[in-house]
Amino acid sequence: MENIKMILSLLCGVALFLYGMSVMGDGLKKVAGNQLELILYRLTNSPLKGFLLGTAVTCVIQSSSATTVMVVGFVNSGMMKVSQAIGVILGANIGTAITGWVVCLSYIDAGNGIAAIISSSTISAVVAIVGILLHMFAKKDTLQHLGSIMLGFAVLMTGMSMMSSAVEPLKTNPAFISVMTSLTNPIIGILFGIAFAAVLQSVSASVGVLQALSVTGAISFQAAFPMILGMGVGASTPILLAAIGANRNGHRTSLVYLLVCIIGLFLGCIYYPIDAFFHFGFNNMIMNPFSVAALNTIYRILVMTVMLPFVKLLEKAIYKMIPISQEEKESTANFDLLEERFLSNPDVAYEQSMIVMSDMARDTKKNVDRALSLLDTFDEHNYNRTVELESTLNKYEDKLGNYLVKLMSVGVSLEQSKMINKSIQAISDFERISDYALDLAQVSHHMQSRKRVFSMAAVDELTVVSTATREIMDITVKSFMNEDADLVKRVFPLRELITLNCNEIKKRHVMRLKSGDCDQSKGSELFDLLNDMQRISEHCASLALDIIKAEEQDFNVHRFLHKYEQQNKGDYIDLLHYYEEKYSIQPS
Repeated sequence: MENIKMILSLLCGVALFLYGMSVMGDGLKKVAGNQLELILYRLTNSPLKGFLLGTAVTCVIQSSSATTVMVVGFVNSGMMKVSQAIGVILGANIGTAITGWVVCLSYIDAGNGIAAIISSSTISAVVAIVGILLHMFAKKDTLQHLGSIMLGFAVLMTGMSMMSSAVEPLKTNPAFISVMTSLTNPIIGILFGIAFAAVLQSVSASVGVLQALSVTGAISFQAAFPMILGMGVGASTPILLAAIGANRNGHRTSLVYLLVCIIGLFLGCIYYPIDAFFHFGFNNMIMNPFSVAALNTIYRILVMTVMLPFVKLLEKAIYKMIPISQEEKESTANFDLLEERFLSNPDVAYEQSMIVMSDMARDTKKNVDRALSLLDTFDEHNYNRTVELESTLNKYEDKLGNYLVKLMSVGVSLEQSKMINKSIQAISDFERISDYALDLAQVSHHMQSRKRVFSMAAVDELTVVSTATREIMDITVKSFMNEDADLVKRVFPLRELITLNCNEIKKRHVMRLKSGDCDQSKGSELFDLLNDMQRISEHCASLALDIIKAEEQDFNVHRFLHKYEQQNKGDYIDLLHYYEEKYSIQPS
């Protein structure tokens, strides 16, 4: 019966752990504005800064697992790169040693005083109280989201504590202790340390138990050292659990922690061939809580410091194990091109920004195509990819916009200033198009969740407009990337045709609603889809004007349109007739 209770408690702890991760991750995504991302970037933009940050944070929360779980959340939400996470994880492996020294305080003062105040449970309780107050009573959304993050963290810590408590009876089991005190063989000691830490889910807890056992006087250096080597690897279990449901970068970050611990184990094992040569006399030294804490700290500082210069090598190894997928290649935004050191040379800086803008144009078209495909066949995976890419496109607008504004402030020429202003407008147009693509996807998702479908007539009409929308996006993006002022002029008659078709379909749909041929509940959804596609075509026309501006020295929108209509009246009408025939709507 006791065994069943232990298993149920352990599973409940796992459930709370995963739920806490989910709540904390959702909160991070909501609160992760530009400022938070900037702070994280500044604190971890070099391995040494990340190393110090990881050490400091883990010293405060006393759990390398919790620190790494947060890092997995940051990487999974795109706020931190894998390369930045490696330094933090190395630091976390040192910071976790602080718990051993906190435990030592209990042997000085029987667990009273500061040891009780700065315990993980106290910190978790304070975080939970502050979190619930913010979540329930804060008026600002940012503070409410911060409360959710804190609550998620508290639940996560509670889950970890529950998992540890579930197996706590093992600490006083005579057979269990007997095995512990007889582990002098390095291989057996390492394997036991791995298994023991895997059960307790924490290096800090495992070292704490070892400190408690050392009071008996039965633990020697020869038994303690291999167990400490193995505990780091065994404690990676909660980190691997954190990767459940994460993206590939989240998996890579979890693997970093495991790889660091395995490398640390092998580096620690170098001691044994050295000992075989020198025969150190302290092998049989009886350990106490202080010497266990010191051994754990010295080992971690030495090993992690040795690994710090090889962060790039670790990153390469991780990407060898989990290669970049085709999806990642498609959605990877190369923001590294927007380096501030280029700002001193405006021509180079602008050229770099145009490369990134071309990527933004391609990704915008890709998201429109994907959103329109959901109208034909809804697919949850494609819907999620649309949402993810929209988030990336928002970052394009933010990073490109900020970069170009900085470029304007360094003293550019009048001609360069005009080009930058047009680029900023183009960025805004692409971002707005991506917003409408997301709205198309959300309407499709809404209809799918409620099992709603349009009439065959409405489906046929939507297909005509969606196909025309794909073409206008294709023409616009090709013209933008190639600066083709001739091709882009096809956008204007096609946009007029899309507007005419949308207005006609709306009239027909109103008639179907009045006659009862269509469900009233679907009326607004069809109008939303048509409005989104019409707005996309309008922003394509805006982009087309920006492209043509590059060919015009003195540009005025109304004057240009009038001039264009007069000079190209025949071509415009011919193209309009061509598109009317190509995208004709069947008579109702």
